[in-house]
Amino acid sequence: MTAPERPPQESPVEPGPLFATFASAYPFGLDPYQRDACAHVEAGQGVLVAAPTGAGKTVVGEFAVFCALATGRKCFYTTPIKALSNQKYHDLAERHGTDRVGLLTGDTSINSEAPVVVMTTEVLRNMIYAGSATLANLGYVVMDEVHYLADRFRGAVWEEVIIGLAPSVQVVSLSATVSNAEEFGAWLDEVRGGVAIVVSERRPVPLFQHVMAGRRIHDLFADEAPTAFTGEGSAATLRADVNPELTRLAKEESRFVRDDSRRQRGRGQRDRIERNAAGRGQRGPQLVPRRDGAVEKLEAEGLLPAIYFIFSRAGCDQAVEQLLRSGIRLTSGQERAQLTALADAAAEGLGRDDLAALGFSTFKEALQRGVAAHHAGMLPAFKECVEEGFVRGLVKVVFATETLALGINMPARSVVLEKLVKFNGEAHVDITPGEYTQLTGRAGRRGIDVEGHAVVLWHRNMDPRQVAGLASRRTYPLRSSFSPTYNMAVNMVARVGRQKARGLLEQSFAQFQSDAGVVGLARAIARKTEAVGALWADAACEQGDFEEYARIRAEIAALEAAAARSRKSDRRAEAISALLAVQPGDIISVPAGRHEGWAVVIDPGVGRDRNQPAPVVMTEQRQVKKLSLTDFPSPPVVAARMRVPKHFDARQAKDRRNLAAAFHSRLATIDTSVERYQPAARDAQVSAEVARLRDTMRDHPCHDCPDREAHARTAEKALRTERDIADLRRQSERRTNTIATRFDKICTVLAALGYLSEDAETVTDAGRLLARIYSELDLVAAECIRAGVFDELTAPELAAVISALTYEARGGDQRRPARMPTRSAEIAQTMVRRIWREVSLMERDHRLDDGREPDIGFAEATYLWAGGAALGDLLEATELTAGDFVRWMRMVIDLVGQVADAAGPGPVRDRAREAIRMLRRGVVDAAWNEDD
Repeated sequence: MTAPERPPQESPVEPGPLFATFASAYPFGLDPYQRDACAHVEAGQGVLVAAPTGAGKTVVGEFAVFCALATGRKCFYTTPIKALSNQKYHDLAERHGTDRVGLLTGDTSINSEAPVVVMTTEVLRNMIYAGSATLANLGYVVMDEVHYLADRFRGAVWEEVIIGLAPSVQVVSLSATVSNAEEFGAWLDEVRGGVAIVVSERRPVPLFQHVMAGRRIHDLFADEAPTAFTGEGSAATLRADVNPELTRLAKEESRFVRDDSRRQRGRGQRDRIERNAAGRGQRGPQLVPRRDGAVEKLEAEGLLPAIYFIFSRAGCDQAVEQLLRSGIRLTSGQERAQLTALADAAAEGLGRDDLAALGFSTFKEALQRGVAAHHAGMLPAFKECVEEGFVRGLVKVVFATETLALGINMPARSVVLEKLVKFNGEAHVDITPGEYTQLTGRAGRRGIDVEGHAVVLWHRNMDPRQVAGLASRRTYPLRSSFSPTYNMAVNMVARVGRQKARGLLEQSFAQFQSDAGVVGLARAIARKTEAVGALWADAACEQGDFEEYARIRAEIAALEAAAARSRKSDRRAEAISALLAVQPGDIISVPAGRHEGWAVVIDPGVGRDRNQPAPVVMTEQRQVKKLSLTDFPSPPVVAARMRVPKHFDARQAKDRRNLAAAFHSRLATIDTSVERYQPAARDAQVSAEVARLRDTMRDHPCHDCPDREAHARTAEKALRTERDIADLRRQSERRTNTIATRFDKICTVLAALGYLSEDAETVTDAGRLLARIYSELDLVAAECIRAGVFDELTAPELAAVISALTYEARGGDQRRPARMPTRSAEIAQTMVRRIWREVSLMERDHRLDDGREPDIGFAEATYLWAGGAALGDLLEATELTAGDFVRWMRMVIDLVGQVADAAGPGPVRDRAREAIRMLRRGVVDAAWNEDD
């Protein structure tokens, strides 16, 4: 299965009578691409619609709803998040009546047997696996925001649905503009059959690009034209010259920075620090705008409402506080009254203490002034309040993280980017052209604004050409994140059998893209093979077969290198083994590094990763240091033992002095000339083989060629190219049937653990248990149920232990040691970790990536919340934001509910349901129907 080399050509289809009736309800004419897409739907085809944000592609989804109602069939309208589902439900219910529209989001069920049901994609996936009767008479499925299938954590659900739906169902896929829409559409056509591709690059509202430097807003491009893409498909680019005024400012700033650097080298450090802190003494341009100044300028230029992107939750909150301190007020008295009502509605049901913990008074004051933050750390009810206020034109400036760009419909007149760098969880990286397009795409409200504006704020060392490059390119490829899971495997085997399941998985977009890559690898292999032939021809020698001679030399080098690696590997393995065996009080040799010599072990330092022991020692120089494997290129020798006090504290000078005295006293009594580690001699067989090959090489006729080394250099290029070819062949083999191969490995693990029959062809009772658990650690959770880990726990303890299977700390979330709340929970958690380790070892044996480690960082908070603890106390103790606290609590509740369903009738199910009742209170219960 490979992607076509050219996008499929669609035959023109004329709209029919259903479209004429549908379109007549709109007060404006529909765009050509909307007409084309709807015509394909009416003709009985599936369709992929890829268009910019705000271009109105949901019209095509609404036409599918209209067709279903007109023809007496059902339509499911799916969205990636609950907030979008709620919003779409209200839109469709208002248009078609509440009796004809339902809502299913996992925890909310309204009129689920209606002819039109809005739902999250996970709900539809679960219905397909369960063979739900609700699927009867299903004619259309709308997959809104289908580009979410690239999401690392949830993207596989979209592919499961697309593959699993009955062939009779028309799939209407709505996507943001992606640069490989044709590839994605070709896959849809191959899997579903009869899928048309409709791509629109045209923005309904033209977008102008600007840079704000100081208090001025400059056009980014010299011709002052809006961003306009020309050419074919979504890979088009814009050619335009950067505004020379911006280029001049960049040069002036750069020159001033160099000059200022030279001046400061001759001045005192204190003067330099004071001058920089006060901002005085700088004669260069002041180009970086203040946040309050930027907002005032946007207001003066008529560019509000604006979404102001700051790639930091804390930065968004700080920006709101800065505007409050500056006294900015962007609303009228009537608008303030409406915003007050919205804020009070968001706070309904929350107690005074909870509101104080949530900083509600500050939130409300800022909202009344038309200013708000929007990020995942906020309480869902507050986020929804901001969204509604913004859509109604009451909130004028929203300081947002990039997650808003992927959220619900919140268009603005302008979009501001404070910086072009973001933190990706590991490092600060430049945003991509695709991300720039996604962020700025919200500028320009259709039917309200005649034009939209993207404004990049000047920052130090800014290059206007970089901004122009981001604004000029469409590179937003859709990459599949699909990978089989244990839950997916048992569900698919139960539904269609193993062989058919394997075949269905081979139809995934991930495999489709992988196969397309194999075509490219085959071409590279062919090119390199041709190059190898030419190189061997160039290396030809008149005295004999130089290829044969070169291969003898290469074999000698390979054997010697392998022997050296083997010796190093043996030494490392022996060093790890020796370090794992040391005990507190052992006096060991440190063979290398800054602390070479003798040391006494204080703590062996064997953590979770037993391949990286890091002993804490006291050296001969009386320093307490943590060592690593780099200090042990060879194994340590234990020369003697001594006593280390049980309560030794390295932070106490007295303890260090006493231990050092005892250590040196003990050193004086032992023979420190004890023989250190000596590596073993090389393997005799390897030595003999190398000697034989050297004799053969010296006897070869090419050995005495005067041009031998010149021939050898060309031959080495040929050999390197051959190694490249071998690597490409391995890549090709890995990519072929990669999804099905992983599925086979998963089935082998499941059969070994009893979730599938011995031949892995049918699902057992244990497998049906696993089929109800959709957690990332699904197999670990199922094994815990089967092992009775949860049997003796109270409801709060059960929730606390289960939290470790779903919680994952963000960088910086956890600033104090985590612990389990009770002895019973600690014992249960020890069993959870043992099961996780056993599963991980089995996964490694079968060459599967092991699941992430359970994280107990949210366990104590879960336990205390179940026991009635106050929100403010928990937020202070966990140092989580309210939004994160609610999101994780909802995920815990979700997994506890899955455990209840999987466990079946009995004490575990009863206590799990009791735990859910205890956890669903206060802000958690208030947020239950909101998106996280």
